[in-house]
Amino acid sequence: MKIKLFFTVVLLLLANLSYAQRIKDIANVQGVRNNQLIGYGLVVGLPGTGEKTRYTEQTFKTMLKNFGINLPDNFRPKIKNIAVVAVHADMPPFIKPGQTLDVTVSSLGEAKSLRGGTLLQTFLKGVDGNVYAIAQGSLVVSGFSAEGLDGSKVIQNTPTVGRVPNGAIVERTVATPFSTGDHLTFNLRRADFSTAKRLADAINELLGPGMARPLDASSVQVSAPRDVSQRVSFLATLENIQVEPAAESAKVIVNSRTGTIVVGQDVRLLPAAVTHGGLTVTIAEATQVSQPNPFAGGDTVVTSDTTIDVAEEDNRMFLFNPGTTLDELVRAVNLVGAAPSDVLAILEALKMAGALHGELIII
Repeated sequence: MKIKLFFTVVLLLLANLSYAQRIKDIANVQGVRNNQLIGYGLVVGLPGTGEKTRYTEQTFKTMLKNFGINLPDNFRPKIKNIAVVAVHADMPPFIKPGQTLDVTVSSLGEAKSLRGGTLLQTFLKGVDGNVYAIAQGSLVVSGFSAEGLDGSKVIQNTPTVGRVPNGAIVERTVATPFSTGDHLTFNLRRADFSTAKRLADAINELLGPGMARPLDASSVQVSAPRDVSQRVSFLATLENIQVEPAAESAKVIVNSRTGTIVVGQDVRLLPAAVTHGGLTVTIAEATQVSQPNPFAGGDTVVTSDTTIDVAEEDNRMFLFNPGTTLDELVRAVNLVGAAPSDVLAILEALKMAGALHGELIII
């Protein structure tokens, strides 16, 4: 069966078409970011799809003890309607106490499904160990599972993970450096010295010389007013400034698992000749029985007949001239009908020969 090559070519930057993006689309304000919260809790009310493990029992007993109910140490309660879970959420910047967050609840043990369960009060902590939100509420689970008496099972999506929309109430804010100091810093999402310089130049063109200066390939520092209300208006103006990002470096990205190849427009080839072909060797074994004539006194003998067939494909060679463009590269590779593995081998050989002007990245 002939392997078809799906050769995906993406033009990362068009040479004859310039475009600009807003600063908010290519950079973030330093210190203005989400904060991860995590907690450990119990989901109750499950229809027999919970679990019965040692740490589930211990968690259950601890919860009852908080309510003044003490169980004997050797007592093992029946808790198939309970599951221990990990609860996590992202806390956006500038969120205030009393506002709510969506939380994700994931089973930690042997629970078969969280559908129909309710998350009990769970403290969500930050990396510093402080509690920033408290989660509780009924779970929304998109997946489900069903199991027959003979062991057959049907599972759709993931029944052991659910969401609680607006299930966490924020109790504490996270301090940010946004309202302190005399400067704001923009961090580029893709570090590039040229883009950092262009961003600083665009801000200086609007505000005046010396207002912005690049610190490195990913950061640009801007002088900002100290008054918070003025700083908000100041940033609202800056983040909508149009900046044309610099062209990416020449890259060829190959996904060896899917056969997808992405080639940047700036990729060039130095003079090189590539041949593509192969030698196919087929070995067939046939067993034959040699039977002597009646009364000849001979023995029956089993013999093997080996057939070796060698087929050589037509070798095809294509030549890359100096400065070969992306279109010529694609056309040449498609012409020989190369499979994804063959294309990868060709690109690696070109790189090793020093004929590929660009970075070869294999994922």
